[in-house]
Amino acid sequence: MIDNLARDARPQRSNGAHGRVLVVDDHAPARQSIADILRQSRHEVELCASAVEALALVQREGFDVIITDLQMPGMSGLDFIRRLECLAHGAQIVMITAHATVASAVEAMRRGAFDYVEKPFDADRLERLVARALAHGRLLDRARVQPAVADGGYTTMIGDSRPMRELRERIARVAPTTETILITGESGTGKELVARAVHAASPRARAPLVSVNCPVLSAHLLESELFGHEKGAFTGADAARAGRFELADGGTILLDEVTEIGLPVQSKLLRVLQEKTFERVGASVSRRVDVRVMATTNRDLPAEIAAERFRDDLYYRLAVVPLSVPPLRDRADDVPPLIAYFLDRSAARLKKDPCVLDPSGHELLIGYHWPGNVRELENIITRASVLNQGSSITADELRPWLIEGRAADRRAVARVPVGLSLHEMERKLIEATLDRFAGHRARTARALGIGLRTLSGKLKEYGHAPRNRRVTSAI
Repeated sequence: MIDNLARDARPQRSNGAHGRVLVVDDHAPARQSIADILRQSRHEVELCASAVEALALVQREGFDVIITDLQMPGMSGLDFIRRLECLAHGAQIVMITAHATVASAVEAMRRGAFDYVEKPFDADRLERLVARALAHGRLLDRARVQPAVADGGYTTMIGDSRPMRELRERIARVAPTTETILITGESGTGKELVARAVHAASPRARAPLVSVNCPVLSAHLLESELFGHEKGAFTGADAARAGRFELADGGTILLDEVTEIGLPVQSKLLRVLQEKTFERVGASVSRRVDVRVMATTNRDLPAEIAAERFRDDLYYRLAVVPLSVPPLRDRADDVPPLIAYFLDRSAARLKKDPCVLDPSGHELLIGYHWPGNVRELENIITRASVLNQGSSITADELRPWLIEGRAADRRAVARVPVGLSLHEMERKLIEATLDRFAGHRARTARALGIGLRTLSGKLKEYGHAPRNRRVTSAI
């Protein structure tokens, strides 16, 4: 793995929704096919015909993902990966080969490769793999650049309210231990940020923090994602693959929204927590790992246990050290510094001076209930910064963007019968907004002030089928 301190010296890489990808393959048609697919997905792609050429380029330029063939003349893909270990490149590495073996896969993973795939594969599979590699790399970037301050907190954990001071103090106490941590809180409160803060302040900070977004994966895919699989374990398993627990060995794994894991996989997860061993899908040999487990949930776990949707023994294993993240409405004193922080951050991204909020705008945001929590506040400030033409931002401009201020949402709430739970009310609101935008998920997510990934996870939970793109191209 790359030394954290050395990462600051690496060449500048992309920080947008799409990435810079380097493709290294001595076979020109394969190299060009991969480039064509990724450019259609709006990635910036550079090509090299040899590992030697690629090494020189990596030292001059920054990349988010490096895709390399295994069998190349002069310097093989594995030798290339070994040489990359000595460079502060910060890229996620994907190895592609028509000569897959378990031994080369294990060696590639051990040397820091993100994943390993065998030719031939279709365009969608390549796009999904690169997207996951980008997301993983940026998660690690965010975790590693969090600078510690005197009180053991982190500069991006904004606010000095009593709930935030107590949370920082608790993080400082639990981070140096190896205990399992359960982080609870409403959607948008910053549970993942708390997990990154714990990891960054722990003795495992130089090892990876590997995150698993549980709601977006089916039970079958989640088991393979967590524990890996052997070649031929199921249809489409055309190569052996290490799971997230193996990739996190020596570090930390974060199970994001752990209550979305089904009961069969829960039993296997319980065994890992108890014995630190597991088997890949399709294998009979047990593997041992040294991993600290953290989990997050926005659900009422005792209620999930009572409804027999979550194992009580797994709950007690996860909740060794509970951390509760307060909702923004319970720390209203933190709204002004959060506003200032998000205004400055938006200005830096947009390369312009920070916008100015009119006193009426400040008053509105400070008095708002914030059902979407910090994520909603960040969304509002970012939107205001993008659309602002130079004048002060007033309450009248902000009010239509607030969840509680939208006419469509008020109509949806008016149709909700008295006595529904918060979870049921949330579902009614999301579905009403989705109907308003004729099923368009991106517009729905923007209107609700949440991320598209969060919306997709919610809709999957409600039983809405995802829209799949039909793929005909292949390499």
